[in-house]
Amino acid sequence: MVAVPTPRTAPGREALDAIVAEPGRAVVAVDFDGTLAPIVADPEQARAHPGAVPALSRLAPRLCAVAVITGRPVEAAVRYGGFEGAAGLDHLTVLGAYGAERWDAATGTVRRPEPPVEIENLRRELPTLLEELRAPEGTWVEDKGRALAVHTRRAEDPAGAFALLREPLAALAERHGLRAEPGRMVMELRPHGVDKGAALAEFVRAAGAGAVLYAGDDLGDLAAFSAVEKLRGEGVPGLLVCSGSDEVTELAERADLTVNGPAGVVDLLERLADSLR
Repeated sequence: MVAVPTPRTAPGREALDAIVAEPGRAVVAVDFDGTLAPIVADPEQARAHPGAVPALSRLAPRLCAVAVITGRPVEAAVRYGGFEGAAGLDHLTVLGAYGAERWDAATGTVRRPEPPVEIENLRRELPTLLEELRAPEGTWVEDKGRALAVHTRRAEDPAGAFALLREPLAALAERHGLRAEPGRMVMELRPHGVDKGAALAEFVRAAGAGAVLYAGDDLGDLAAFSAVEKLRGEGVPGLLVCSGSDEVTELAERADLTVNGPAGVVDLLERLADSLR
């Protein structure tokens, strides 16, 4: 049996010890894109790492709960993750649209409220803005239902296209009372108060968890990191894991443990499952 990597910080080591000591009171939560699934040019082609479902299936029965928290619509995350019908995942919950949507593996049910009117208005205005800005070829819009994401990864100069669009998109979001959050060659426009931190905190408290591990890779995961840090202040040990990336350094600087992308996350989950046998 290969040991779980040792976190570099004291709070991280405390949290790992708490998870191993009482796994039945622990929650493991992970982001999807860049954490369970490799980043690809076309988000519709993203699929979970081949080892993700087997690792989660081994780990989930030993824990209080497991959650995947993503900005994607919940049904897309379930489909791209291959979670539906997977053995051992009765304790898995997928929180889509930053927690606004929910799918529980035990029942297969989906909870999905109507999109806010601000998103409907944005959906009508965004194409005109992109045309006026002469957005470079390869720029495209991903409609997430309760959010819109403008991607530049397919452009000839992804960073240049992102720099061109960043401020106008932020101004557009502000006019509609929305939040603009930058990511890895993507700007996501969504309602205020909707983020992975709020979703994670609510899930952990509802589960009555005594410890939590959260793994993410992008700027959108900083809110979840902050939620874990707040939970620590309330006496709930928390382990922060960064799915390492050359494009984003902010998470690595705050993480207790950095692993090598989705393959490293899967390896960590496997090692954690081994340690709980």
